[in-house]
Amino acid sequence: MIHNNWVTSPTLKTVTCVHTDAKKFLVSNVLTVGKTYEVKNETEEFLFVIDNTGKIGGYYKEYFQ
Repeated sequence: MIHNNWVTSPTLKTVTCVHTDAKKFLVSNVLTVGKTYEVKNETEEFLFVIDNTGKIGGYYKEYFQ
């Protein structure tokens, strides 16, 4: 249950959202273009960031720079 501690864990890096044009999912409600987000965990395909809701969310890396 390591994901329960991600909010309080140290930030790995920061990334900026470059677009919210998702093909399948609606991400414009939780990500803002141009805003910087703290990365708490990273996999090959996803970044886990603290989004606009204040919770951890996993998003494709294509949304960030």
